[in-house]
Parts: sequence; structure tokens; C-alpha cells
Amino acid sequence: MKDTHQLSKDALIQNAIAAMEKNFADSPEWTVRQKLALLCRMICACGHDSGMSGQISVRGEQPGTYYTQQFGIGMDEATASNLLLVDEDLNVLEGEGMANAANRFHIWIYREKPRVNCIIHTHPFHVVALSHLEVPLEVSCMDSAVLYDNCAFLPHWPGVPVGNEEGELIAEALGDKKAILLAHHGQLVATDTIEEAYVLAHQIERAAHLQLVAMAAGTLKPIDPDLGREARDWILTPKRSKRTFEYYARKVLAGGDACLK
Repeated sequence: MKDTHQLSKDALIQNAIAAMEKNFADSPEWTVRQKLALLCRMICACGHDSGMSGQISVRGEQPGTYYTQQFGIGMDEATASNLLLVDEDLNVLEGEGMANAANRFHIWIYREKPRVNCIIHTHPFHVVALSHLEVPLEVSCMDSAVLYDNCAFLPHWPGVPVGNEEGELIAEALGDKKAILLAHHGQLVATDTIEEAYVLAHQIERAAHLQLVAMAAGTLKPIDPDLGREARDWILTPKRSKRTFEYYARKVLAGGDACLK
């Protein structure tokens, strides 16, 4: 038996990643609609509910198409069957009703960033409270490290988000990051998978809460940049993101599977 006590941290990290690849079973075979409905319910359950504010979208199978919620349906009411498929002008291709007009700025991000397949924009309480202060998110602990050097900041609020201007503004401000704190507004994450989008959205609200509490108690102390990036990359491994998504999906499904229908 190999003595792992002599291995470096890098070697042990790689061993752990390999073990996850080997031991974690394949994910449940949910459709895109089902995963998006689950995502809506999970986001609501982790403190992102603010009525009709906020939108979640996922690229459709055909270029220039996107799945999103029906405007007027709460995130906690999302089901696979009441979601919409829309085009780049938000015309409904499948489903009934209309999309939130603010989905327009999602389209700009998808156009500018081909890697992005899922966008979550919400107004969770602590993120919005922090956004009042016009200060960036500061990551200073292990759990929040998924956002270390991974969260942009937009200090300018352009008002009601239904114009093309906000799409251009947010897409540019996001840069190469996967999340952004929007002053006087809320948060947005834009990632290549639904699972990773949930992990980041879950943590950005928790990170904002921690920052506000820490700022009230004293001065925030930064973490070592190399260690912050190391922790970010460790927590955001694809298998780990999938397992995290499935854990919170099970919590939602414990109350019934209506959202999958």
C-alpha cells in the first residue's frame, strides 16, 4: 500500500480529484428543462427569492435559443413544463406567456461569451445590502473561495434593466470572471454548467452575508492570493459541483417531484 503521508499537497489534491472521478456515480438523467426547474427551486430555497425580480436562463439546443422562467411565475413555482424557450428577441418559441423583459441583458452575455451556458441573476438580501455600499465582494474564507479572483464589480447602476445598454455594460464588466456584484442592484453568475452556476450563486449570498457581519465587527483580513486560487480551483472541480448540485436538488425533491413535470 502506497504511503500517502510522504506526498505533497499538490499530489494529494490530484489523488482526491482522481478518487472523485472514480467513485462518484453518474448524475441523474434530468433534461435541461428539469435541471433548470430544479435550479430555480434551489436558488429560491437558499435565500435568493425576491418576488418577480431576477431571472435564470440556460442555452437551448438550437443556436440563439434560451430556456427561462415565465414572467409572473415565482422561482419556487417553476416546473419543467411551465418554462419558456425564447429567441434572442425574447419571442416565445415554446410555452405560454412572456419572459421577463430583463432577460435581454442575458442575451448580450451569451453573445459575448460563448463559454457561458447558464446565467443566474437575482437580488438576494445580503448581496443587495452589500451593493448599497458600492464596495466589491471581498473573499476571506475557505467556503467563499469559489469566488476568489472570480467576482467582478460594477459600481454604476444604469436603472431599469430592460435596455441593450445594460447588456453591454454587464458583459464588459464581467470580463473573464464567472460572477459579478452589481452596485445598487444584485448579483449575476455566468458559467459553462448549471451545476457550477448554482454553487457560485449559493456562495455569493453567503459571502456577502459574512462580509457584512465581519465589517461590522472589525477590519477584513485578506487571505493569501495563491491559497485563495488553490481553494477556488479545488472547490470548483466539475465532479464536486455536480455532487453539490445533486445534494441541494435532493433537499428540494424531498418535498415532492412536481418541479420535474
